[in-house]
Amino acid sequence: MTTTAGRATETTDRATTDPAPTTDPGRRRVSARVRILLWLLLVMAVALASVAMTTRSFLLRDVDNRINRLLTQETGEFANFEERGGDPQTGRPFTDANRLLTVFLERQYPDADEELIGLVGRAGSGPRQIRQQHDLPVALPLHRDPGAKRAVFDSPESSGVLQRPQGEIRWAKVTVSRQGREPDAAFVVAFHPEREQARVNDMFRTLLVISGVALLLTVGIAWAVAGRILKPVRVVRTAAAQLTEQGLTRRIPVHGNDDIAALAETFNGMLDRLERAFAAQREFVDDAGHELRTPITIVRGHLELMGDDPAEREETVRLVTDELDRMSRIVEDLLLLAKAERPDFVTPEPVQVAELTADVYVKARTLGDRDWQLTGVADLEAELDPQRITQAMVQLAQNAVQHTTTGQTIRIGSRPDGPDLELYVADSGPGVQPQDTEVIFERFRRGTSRRGARGSGAGLGLSIVKAIAEGHRGRVRLYETPGGGAGFALVLHAPRAPEGDPT
Repeated sequence: MTTTAGRATETTDRATTDPAPTTDPGRRRVSARVRILLWLLLVMAVALASVAMTTRSFLLRDVDNRINRLLTQETGEFANFEERGGDPQTGRPFTDANRLLTVFLERQYPDADEELIGLVGRAGSGPRQIRQQHDLPVALPLHRDPGAKRAVFDSPESSGVLQRPQGEIRWAKVTVSRQGREPDAAFVVAFHPEREQARVNDMFRTLLVISGVALLLTVGIAWAVAGRILKPVRVVRTAAAQLTEQGLTRRIPVHGNDDIAALAETFNGMLDRLERAFAAQREFVDDAGHELRTPITIVRGHLELMGDDPAEREETVRLVTDELDRMSRIVEDLLLLAKAERPDFVTPEPVQVAELTADVYVKARTLGDRDWQLTGVADLEAELDPQRITQAMVQLAQNAVQHTTTGQTIRIGSRPDGPDLELYVADSGPGVQPQDTEVIFERFRRGTSRRGARGSGAGLGLSIVKAIAEGHRGRVRLYETPGGGAGFALVLHAPRAPEGDPT
């Protein structure tokens, strides 16, 4: 009692401390369709934004390259003119920087955003400028910004970028000096990139708008497509939610040959297995209740009517014990048939069929005083479960003993049957009536012929044999024997080596 109480206490404590699985009823689930669309929206948004940003970067780089080429071209033309050009009035090289700049600028045609300016230095004041009459669409051109002109003229660099609140200026210059003196003049090329950059930004914004519209269209199309693709998944979920032990007949229609169709096929296969398992369970319970009801009634009736007479009590105990033994055999057979649905019901291994047949023959000879004959052996190796095959063959032999008399012949053997293997037990008894050829393999069915009159079993033997054969992907074949009697053969689809293979 102490031990039992201790176990009960331990079980209670364990049940108290183990956390029970809980679910949050307020938690909202996000459907796969929404998750797919969210991920698609995120990926496409990042991709389209990356494309727009990359395009903008390339366009801005092209603007920079074009400006640099323009500045290089203009300064190169001036340097070439300074070196090789001549004054049109004298026909001689230029000796005056002011005249050089004036003549060169008169012959140039600047771009809309470009300024060509000649700066001539003056002592104590800012540089004097020489330029064409050219209006620029900018807030403050270089020629109107004295501070910017002084910064460019005094810079030791030949080019640069001038950042101003009124806008950026890209510039390049060529200094002019005559007769070995310090530079007293400069040719300046200035470019205002605001409009070029604004066009790039406008194009960037246009790309963003187009990407947004494309993203919305893609999301709408993806919503419809995802709904169509995921429809079988929703059907699977709905079917799974509606499944009950009594309603396993529903199947999902399969369309196409994609992964969703494969999922539906897999789910249907699972339902087939569940239906067979529940059917086997119900059949087991029904068979057990039907077959065990009779011996329980017999046991109860004898115990209730048992008197005080020792002889009567001894007879009652004998009858009750016999019924209990029969009940035990029925339960064991039913449990064995229930295990037949499990994948590990048979465990095949390489078996020498000749040795297995001889072993079965030796074991069967002890079942009864009959004319036992070993009529053939298959000299080959096959993948079988030797214990289950022995169980089935011994059951067939026991069945043959029950339906034959002393001295009658029972033949045992094995033989190849094309790609299959056949193990058989044949007797010379009364045989099986045609109307019983199918029902004798069902549970608790003994047939209607006189062959079943001598049997005292529950009618499960041939059901067990059939289950073992099907576990080997085979079947049980009933055939007539010469001179009367019945033969039962296990036709097994068992991989085997060729005859005479030393392995």
